[in-house]
Formats: sequence, structure tokens, C-alpha cells
Amino acid sequence: MKPKKTVLVLATTNEGKAREIRNALLDLPLKVITLADLGIRTPFPEKGPSFYENARGKSLFYSRRSGFLTLAEDSGLEVEALGEAPGVYSARFSGRRATDEKNIQKVLLLMKGVAEDNRRGRFVCCMVLSRNGTIVKTVTGQVRGMIAFDKKGGLGFGYDPIFFFKPLRKTFGELRPKEKNAVSHRGRALKKMKAFLEDDLKKGCPPS
Repeated sequence: MKPKKTVLVLATTNEGKAREIRNALLDLPLKVITLADLGIRTPFPEKGPSFYENARGKSLFYSRRSGFLTLAEDSGLEVEALGEAPGVYSARFSGRRATDEKNIQKVLLLMKGVAEDNRRGRFVCCMVLSRNGTIVKTVTGQVRGMIAFDKKGGLGFGYDPIFFFKPLRKTFGELRPKEKNAVSHRGRALKKMKAFLEDDLKKGCPPS
């Protein structure tokens, strides 16, 4: 008889993020589900001043409603020449009807004429794990790169096609999922979270 898997709820409606997280945790004895699987449609207002505050708020909010171990994250792009914008507004940078394409075009427009040496940026990710309204673990990850002059690559999501990663000489939009996850902000945060989960699951006492 197979041991019962621990349920982990992903507190996100972003399919790209959910896919990356699910793939990273595939080899752990977890039953990974989403808010949609539980029929939870109550939105959490992401009004925090930082990625941590937003991730913390979502994790606590949805862990109280789900009753299960709940993983939330907030992440985004920070561009030095734009005063660290879009930052926490990354997903809605181009307005109420924001899309990935509109957000990308706004960044490219604002960066028009900015020299290569001044196009530094970074992706930041903060993840918070909670259960029943109590924080269990917090991890962060980041990766530095440059803002490209044009879109390149059709893989990934969000700002990936304009985030140029110098060590691989490609944008994140040109990297296959396995390549991207090995170096990305979310991949680095997930590596830490996975190690934490793995350790507790091996002990037979998943976080509570």
C-alpha cells in the first residue's frame, strides 16, 4: 500500500508559475493542487509594498481557506534605469487590462535610448509556505541580467523574452524549461523550498 501523499496547494492563478513549481516538485511525495481544484475563487488583493508582503499575505490568506499546506509566491522584474520598476507591479505594469505583451512593450518603450551599460535588471522571487494561517518557511531567489533591446524567443512567460542572461548569451524566452529553471529566480527559490520539504517529508512529519 502506497503511503498517503501530503497535499500542497499552489496559491496562484498564473498557469506559467504553477507549471514551473509543479515540475520542480515532481519527485517529492506531494499531491500538488491549485486553488481552482479546491473551487477557491476569492481573490487576494496584492497591495503589499514588497514581494515578501504579497507572498506572505497570499500564503496566509489561502492556507486558512484551504486547510492544507499552501505555497504562495510573488515575483517580478526590477530594472535599475526605471528606479527598480516594474517591481511589485510587474504583472499589471501596463494597466488594468495588462497582458505579457503590453507589459513588455511598455518596458521597451521606457528603455528606448538607454545604453547597453545601463540596462541592468533582475528577477526577484519570494516564496512563503504556510498551513492553517501559520508561516512554516520563507525563501527567496534572484537572478541578474540585462534588458534586451528587442524581444527574442517564444518560450517562458512574462518578461522572459526581454531578459538577457549573459552567462548563456540568451534571453529567458530562448531557454528551454529545464535550462531556465536551473538559473532563474523562481528556480533558485524552489531549490531551497524543495530541500526544506524533502527533509521534513523524509522524517515522516510534513510541515504543520
